[in-house]
Amino acid sequence: MKVLVIGAGNMGLTYAEGMSKSKLLKKKNIMVLDKSEEKLEVLNKIAHFDAFDALEDCVPKADIIFIAVKPYHAEEVFKDIKGLVKPQQIIISIMAGVSILRINEITGLKKIVRAMPNLPAQIGKGLTSYVASNDVSRIELLTVESLLNTTGKSIKVSNEELIDASTGISGSGPAYVFYFMQSMMEAALQMGFSKNDSTVLVSQTFTGAVELFNQSNLSPNSWMERVASKGGTTRAALDSMDDNNLNELIKEAAFAAFNRAIELGKEY
Repeated sequence: MKVLVIGAGNMGLTYAEGMSKSKLLKKKNIMVLDKSEEKLEVLNKIAHFDAFDALEDCVPKADIIFIAVKPYHAEEVFKDIKGLVKPQQIIISIMAGVSILRINEITGLKKIVRAMPNLPAQIGKGLTSYVASNDVSRIELLTVESLLNTTGKSIKVSNEELIDASTGISGSGPAYVFYFMQSMMEAALQMGFSKNDSTVLVSQTFTGAVELFNQSNLSPNSWMERVASKGGTTRAALDSMDDNNLNELIKEAAFAAFNRAIELGKEY
C-alpha cells in the first residue's frame, strides 16, 4: 500500500510522520507532495519519505491520498488531480468545511473520507473524527482508521454534520484548554508566583486532572464534588464560575466554532 500526503504543512507532516513510525507501511511507501521549495528541501532530508513537487509523478502511484492543504486551495488541488486519479483510490480530506459531495463533484472519485484531526496529533495524542462515503468498504475503513490512529485515536461518526460539530469540540478544543491555562497562569503570577512556578502549577494540575478522569468512570461533575467541600475554597471558585455563567459561555464558544465550520462548508 502506498500513501500520498498532499500538503506538507503541520498536519500533513504530522500524519506522514505518524504513519512512518507505524508498522502499517514499509519505508518509502509514504509520498509527500508540496510546491514550496523550502519545504521540499526539508522533506528531501527525511529518509523515510519520498518527496515530490509534481502531482503526475505521485498521484497515480497512490492507493490512499491525504489532502492536507488549506480549504481555499481545495478546488485548485482537486481540479489538478482529476485527470490523474483512479476509481479505486481513496481520498482522505482533513480540510475544514469541504464536503464529501464537493470532493466527488470535482474529482469524480467515490471513495471519500472526511476527517477532522486536532493539534495533539503532533505528539501522538490526537483525536480524529471521520465519516466516509458509502463506497468505502468495511475493510477499507479499517485501513483508514488504522492510518488515522497513528496520530492518536479516532472515532467514526454517522454524518458530516458531526464532523462540523467535532470541529467545535475536539478540533478547536485544545485552544480552549490553552485559554483556560493562560488565565490560570496569569492569576498565579498576580498572586506572586514566578513565571516558571506558575507554568508548573498549571500544567501539572491539568495533567493530573485529566489522568484522574481517564482512569475512572466518574463524570466531571462527580470529580468536582470530590474536590469541592461546602464552604471551602474550591466551592468559592466554582460558585464564582456559576455566577458568571461560565458554563454557558463555554458552550456558546464551542457552538461558535461549530457554526463557523458550517459557514466554511458553504464557502467551499
